[in-house]
This record gives sequence, structure tokens and C-alpha cells, in this order.
Amino acid sequence: MARQRKPKLGIATLIVVLALAVFYYYNKPAEKPKRDRQPTEYGQPQPEVKKVKSKKRKAVRALKTFTGKVTAIKDGDTFEVLFDGEAERVRLAEIDCPESQQAFGQRAKQFASDLCFGKTVTVSAAGKRDRYGRVVGTVVTAGGVNVNEALVKAGYAWHYKSYSSNAQLGVYENEARQKQLGLWADKNPTAPWEWRKNKREK
Repeated sequence: MARQRKPKLGIATLIVVLALAVFYYYNKPAEKPKRDRQPTEYGQPQPEVKKVKSKKRKAVRALKTFTGKVTAIKDGDTFEVLFDGEAERVRLAEIDCPESQQAFGQRAKQFASDLCFGKTVTVSAAGKRDRYGRVVGTVVTAGGVNVNEALVKAGYAWHYKSYSSNAQLGVYENEARQKQLGLWADKNPTAPWEWRKNKREK
């Protein structure tokens, strides 16, 4: 019985197979490199953690005496003053105005605004700040008006005796009381520190 000869592959077939192999080699999708993850104590890889950029905290400036423009009136005794390109919140020292929700609170704010909003003032603070980070100081306008004293004289602020030994502010307060100026037109006005205390206790 004659043996059957295996068919020989033609040259054309070999060329086609070779071309396909080359095409696949150069066109296969590239695999993304896997990051090595360190195993946890239980043998499972740790999840990838995205790094969050921490925000830089604004540096607190030790300000003693500086001059700037009043850009905002928050209430009767708290302003924002633009100094050296940065806004500083300033709390008037030694006095306490009615809170915005209190009687005469809005009038105190308007009085302060009329005195210095949009104007250049000088703040004397001796580097002091309160627990809220506000500069605590005395504000004087370019025209020489002491805003702290003016608010007390007009009856829109108390002499804050717990934080002041300035006897002259006490004199100004008594004069405003006698003349029934501003908040002293009320028979029994509530001091802002007492108002804040009552609000906290509710």
C-alpha cells in the first residue's frame, strides 16, 4: 500500500502567516504597569490612598500700629481694615456695642459706618488679638476722630470695664446716660455681654 504524502505548505501561505504574526505583535494592546501594593497584616493588598494637598494656614501678623482702609463694618465694634493687601478684622478695644439683634445694634453699626467706612484709619493694637483672631485696638480716623470714644459718647456703646481701666471712657458713658443718648433712651438697656450670656444659656 502506497504511503500518503503530507501536503506541503506553499510559500504564499507561509508569507501570509508570517505577516499576520507581525501585525498582531505590533498592534496588541499595551498592558498598564501594575503598582506593587504592600500587603496588610491579613495578607490583602492595601487600597491606594490619594494624597490630599493640605491648605496653607494664613500667617497671623503681629500688628501694633498700622494704617489702612475700612472695607467692611460687621457691627458697631467690629470692622475689616485692608492693610498691605490683606483684610484684618478689627475689634474695638475697651468698649462693647449692642449686638446686631439687640435694640440699637443696627444704629450703632450705622453710626460706625458713617464715621469710617471707606476711609483711611490708623489702628493701635499693641499686637493684641482676641480668641477669634481679631486685632483688638483703638481706631482713629484721618481726621483725628477716636472711633472707640465717639461710639461711647453718642450712646451706642458701653465702657467694657471687664477689659478696660480707662476712666475717661466711664466719664463719657455717664454723660451719655444723663443725656439719654442712643441706647440710654431705654429705661433698662441690656448690656451686650449679658445678652450674649443669656443666649448661650438658652
